[in-house]
Amino acid sequence: MSGMLYLCATPIGNLEDITYRVIRTLKEVDLIAAEDTRHSIKLLNHFEIKTPMTSYHEFNKVDKAKYLVEQLKGGTNIALITDAGTPGISDPGEELVRQAYEAGIGVTSLPGACAAITALTLSGLSTRRFCFEAFLPSDKKDRLRVLEELKKETRTIILYEAPHKLCKTLHELYEILGNRKVTVVKELTKKYETAWQTTITAAITHFEAENPRGEYVLIMEGKSLQEIEAQEQSRWDAITIVEHMQIYTDKGLDKKEAMKAVAKDRGISKREVYQVLIQEDS
Repeated sequence: MSGMLYLCATPIGNLEDITYRVIRTLKEVDLIAAEDTRHSIKLLNHFEIKTPMTSYHEFNKVDKAKYLVEQLKGGTNIALITDAGTPGISDPGEELVRQAYEAGIGVTSLPGACAAITALTLSGLSTRRFCFEAFLPSDKKDRLRVLEELKKETRTIILYEAPHKLCKTLHELYEILGNRKVTVVKELTKKYETAWQTTITAAITHFEAENPRGEYVLIMEGKSLQEIEAQEQSRWDAITIVEHMQIYTDKGLDKKEAMKAVAKDRGISKREVYQVLIQEDS
């Protein structure tokens, strides 16, 4: 029989934030695949876990996943852990999970700490709808593309950032998204945990005067529907009703449907659209 792959969430700071189930599983499996064995050995020692470890990280994730899948096929039970939090969330765990499924290996996830969700609940911003972007891409073009997408995002936005890049990222967010409400969260679950509700411009001023320290999560409000509607209205106000009609007829709508769409866009009645068109034709 094949072994089982266990995705085990580990603490993001406070060592008490680990479940009994994760501790038991880490003791019972045959092998633990850890993002950084030097880091994880401290956790294992704290809970007196003697299970052997092997490294599984960003730079060996494809080849090492193949090796681990072969071990799983042979009946080895393996637990995957990340440096902190839930495996597969902004780390190489997703590659191992993908290969395990392709090989028909059983996979289960043991829930626990996750920095993104913990920070979101602390933020004081809307938690009903949110998007998680983790770290922005380092490539300039990819980074700009993602930021442009976030500019239109109406959901609450969750970003991770390292201290030495925080000011640069805040400046980019301001330049492209404008001044938004943001909750800056750092050192989650640790002694000096903070959650600061502010704005992007205020955060820039603060961190330019005081060097950022610790790992940060930025929880930022999405674009309001009212703002989107106002921008759309401004767009339509800049053109005539005739030009507006042309946009829809060029898309293949008949005159009746185009009038209906124009009226809806502009917040007026179809009769008003019709009257303008009659005047243009006369």
